[in-house]
Amino acid sequence: MRKHPDEYLSGNLTAMIDVVFQLIIFFVATVSLQDTVSDQRIRLAMAPSGKPVTTKDPREVYIDVDKSGQLRIARYPYSHREVAFILKKIVQDNGNNQVPVIIRGDENARHDAVKNVMDACAAAGIWKIKFAALKERGG
Repeated sequence: MRKHPDEYLSGNLTAMIDVVFQLIIFFVATVSLQDTVSDQRIRLAMAPSGKPVTTKDPREVYIDVDKSGQLRIARYPYSHREVAFILKKIVQDNGNNQVPVIIRGDENARHDAVKNVMDACAAAGIWKIKFAALKERGG
């Protein structure tokens, strides 16, 4: 018994289209959320011989240090004292000191502002500190 070609196309595609639209919304929201975490005004220093990051830890904390020494976490400004408190709270909530901190310092930032962030990390018991830099200058 042979089936008609029309029988193969029958079915409800509404559920599949709904899932596709939900996936599109999820990826658009995720991409825009990643863009809001880092401050695009910070001009990172060059490190042509540095190793690129291959794996990301979901617990990573990004601390931006702009050229005036202002500290920001997720684009929200904090004082040095507030950053120290936030880092201690993160360590307390995670139960260990393995929370990685990435310092995104502007290439014109003063060293003492970056050192204050490193001191806050040490006071909180965080020893996994990385510095963000560019391998090469590009668009």
